[in-house]
Amino acid sequence: MGLIERYRARLPVADGARIITLGEGSTPLIQLQNLAVANARNVSLYVKYEGLNPTGSFKDRGMTMAITRAVNAGSQAVLCASTGNTSAAAAAYAARAGIACYVLIPDGKVAMGKLAQAMIHGAVVLQIQGNFDDGMKLVKQIAATEPITLVNSVNPYRLQGQKTAAFEIIDALGAAPDFHCLPVGNAGNISAYWIGYSEYAGQTTGACNLCDGQCAYLRQAVTDKRPRMLGYQAAGAAPFLRGEPVAEPETVASAIRIGQPQSWELAWAASRESGGWFDEFSDTDILATQALLANREGIFCEPASAVSVAGALRDIEAGKIPAHSSVVCTLTGHGLKDPDIAMRQSAAPVTKVAANPDEVKRVIFAEC
Repeated sequence: MGLIERYRARLPVADGARIITLGEGSTPLIQLQNLAVANARNVSLYVKYEGLNPTGSFKDRGMTMAITRAVNAGSQAVLCASTGNTSAAAAAYAARAGIACYVLIPDGKVAMGKLAQAMIHGAVVLQIQGNFDDGMKLVKQIAATEPITLVNSVNPYRLQGQKTAAFEIIDALGAAPDFHCLPVGNAGNISAYWIGYSEYAGQTTGACNLCDGQCAYLRQAVTDKRPRMLGYQAAGAAPFLRGEPVAEPETVASAIRIGQPQSWELAWAASRESGGWFDEFSDTDILATQALLANREGIFCEPASAVSVAGALRDIEAGKIPAHSSVVCTLTGHGLKDPDIAMRQSAAPVTKVAANPDEVKRVIFAEC
């Protein structure tokens, strides 16, 4: 069952609508066990592993809603700008719906795993001579004048789908966590989670831009608690820390290589209303945390995802996140989205040996 059917009563989907789904959602919430910083302070630290969605990222949550809405409105084509994950999800769900998909990506700035997904699903891929922010300007201009549906997170139905991850977390834990940590690039996801947490608490939020706050499901509170929302960026692409757009964002974490977030105001609303904060990390710190999760917890996420755990660990160690807190970190995408980065920082070399047991044993016991 996809997330629309699971949470239909809390989503703006008309009765009888054709639902475009790949069975997204219901991703695991995994408690981390082997990270000394969290264990020393008795912090319950979890990751919401969104890399196990159908196309390997959280974007599927929003895309099932955006494409469903587009198809039922009669659209025959969708368009997006992307650093990779949005294009993969848009292409897959458009293929499922039987409509055309056009994606604009930065030339030479998209991980091959993500580009391959968009191409194999049949999208028309245009590499522009510019960055993601340039692509966003173009697709907004085109969608404003042509009969094509824009499915970036400026489409409010994207955030409606993405808010369901907050529902799943509360359903799993029985309550909202004390803190929720997220990577921040275009800033739609931190906004969407805050919408979801607020709706489950029966409250309106300035982060929702779909209606006037009169949704019937706001009266159906599940919890009386909302977390503090913590957003983390790469130092080379950190407009929330600079207080203004970054003209030439640069980071190894390609999914958050964005200098002009489209959900700027919504993300600030989420941070302000929740009492949260933003912070930044170097590429070195991001990659070290990606390796830490893989080596110590067996969880393989793409570099951008790791910044949420880097932020949680640093804030736990500094005491900004108090001892005995419950903390959830969103891992936005699977590590196989960007295998080249993982291979470059892997510590274990590939050792060639002869195909006989004595040689294999010699190498094994030499390593012990």
